[in-house]
Amino acid sequence: MTQSPDIMSLQMISAINNSSLIQPGFSLLNFDGQVFFFGQKGWPKRSCPTGVFLLDLKKNELKLKPAFFSKDSCYLPPLRYPAVCALRGRTESEKCQYVIHGGKTPNNELSDKIYVMAIVCKSSKKMTFKCTEKELVGDVPEARYGHTINVVHSRGKSMSVIFGGRSYIPLGQRTTEKWNSVVDCMPHVFLVDFEFGCCTSYILPELQDGVSFHVSIARNDTIYILGGHSLENNIRPPNLYRLKIDLPLGSPAVSCTILPGGISVSSALVTQTGDKEFVMVGGYQSDNQKRMLCNTITLEDNNIEIGERETPDWTPDIKHCKIWFGNDMGNGAILLGIPGDNRQLISDANYFYILRCGGTREDEEEVAQTCSQTSTEDPGDSTPFEDSEEFCFSAEANSFDDDDIDTYNEDDEEDESETGYWITCSANCDIDINTWVPFYSTELNKPAMIYCSNGNGHWVHAQCMDLSERMLIHLSEANVKYFCNEHVDLARGLQTPKKVLPVKKQPMKPLRRKTSMKIATPVKKSFLRRLFE
Repeated sequence: MTQSPDIMSLQMISAINNSSLIQPGFSLLNFDGQVFFFGQKGWPKRSCPTGVFLLDLKKNELKLKPAFFSKDSCYLPPLRYPAVCALRGRTESEKCQYVIHGGKTPNNELSDKIYVMAIVCKSSKKMTFKCTEKELVGDVPEARYGHTINVVHSRGKSMSVIFGGRSYIPLGQRTTEKWNSVVDCMPHVFLVDFEFGCCTSYILPELQDGVSFHVSIARNDTIYILGGHSLENNIRPPNLYRLKIDLPLGSPAVSCTILPGGISVSSALVTQTGDKEFVMVGGYQSDNQKRMLCNTITLEDNNIEIGERETPDWTPDIKHCKIWFGNDMGNGAILLGIPGDNRQLISDANYFYILRCGGTREDEEEVAQTCSQTSTEDPGDSTPFEDSEEFCFSAEANSFDDDDIDTYNEDDEEDESETGYWITCSANCDIDINTWVPFYSTELNKPAMIYCSNGNGHWVHAQCMDLSERMLIHLSEANVKYFCNEHVDLARGLQTPKKVLPVKKQPMKPLRRKTSMKIATPVKKSFLRRLFE
């Protein structure tokens, strides 16, 4: 079924399972027409240890089915707000791969690693993936989030380009009040060669201020960077840059050109609808105002055209909500989410829509262009929406399909608030994510914790238990049970005294052995008399 390129349809998903896992900052990966969800909020649990799910959409009901990884695959943590880009390989086995760089872990740590996720086995019922971590040398980009990564092709060569994002302030500049504060990364352009793992950074005079949550679109050897948010100035400048990357036999050549006609927007979503056409939807034009307009972006040789297009019929919920988020599903479709109304008796954390921006619903022919954008977020520094607990609701047990054994079961999940690092471990706990600073030399981005063996067991902060660093190291190395300050006396009182065996008394040996008296017969007596006579 083919839609007119100018028609945009909005379809609400009436019933969605396990929606509490889909929070702002997620990513979608399209492998041969099947869309996979990546970047859940919280660490994966035993129901799906990989943290990657297939989005199974049938009859307006979206189900999450766990994905499978090969045994030789490395561990891929759930990363929110990473830079994701499709990588087209030359061989059939490398037909479609995804490059994942940076992002936030559930512990609010920033990743500086780069992963490549590819299909190693495909059947009619499931796909098996393999994730490989790439070792980088040279000018390795620092850990960041809210940035973009693209793949460029020039002279028969390919390279990845990383730009923008945010990172934590350097350790030497951190204070108690600003420990978790973030800043714009330097506006350096990083070229990454996957074949040799080499990274090279370039400083261009046209790029003066760092930006994050921008849009980047690549075609052949050119990348267009549009919009973004500058945290330092708290503005959304109407940026439009054109990066040209030439890959000769020697050193690469990188140039930048400032183009007119930019748009002031951050956290916009982009999907590809044609060979040279893209559609940009959503985002923010200020801290408290969504951008409701839609644009068509057309790429020609060394030229970009941005024009307005007719918007879909936004629902009243979308018009009045303060924030929205989503990601590109591929083939001209976008998964869009808004916060659910917690005043109503609903089991879903968010409302979700599928926005179709034109093109075909079936798989289209592979094209050379790649589109990359970070997951949506309101970049306002005063309101970090990506960590807002406003969206965290648990789905009810009856929202799962018992007949589908592959459907992810959230009942098997543990509450993240009870297993995270920033819990209230005891009555005297004073660990706060906003004011915490490292206390032990072994700590970096999270407090040291120790396991209390009382009952079913629970975790406590070592600092709240007044443990010295030497004792903490001893307990971590020794194979002994530990009881926290609240349970140590109880554990002692419940101890059963060990059963003492009675001492077995050995009888004393007599000094002289008593022998029984023998009576001599008359014959022996007469014999003895004759013997001595």
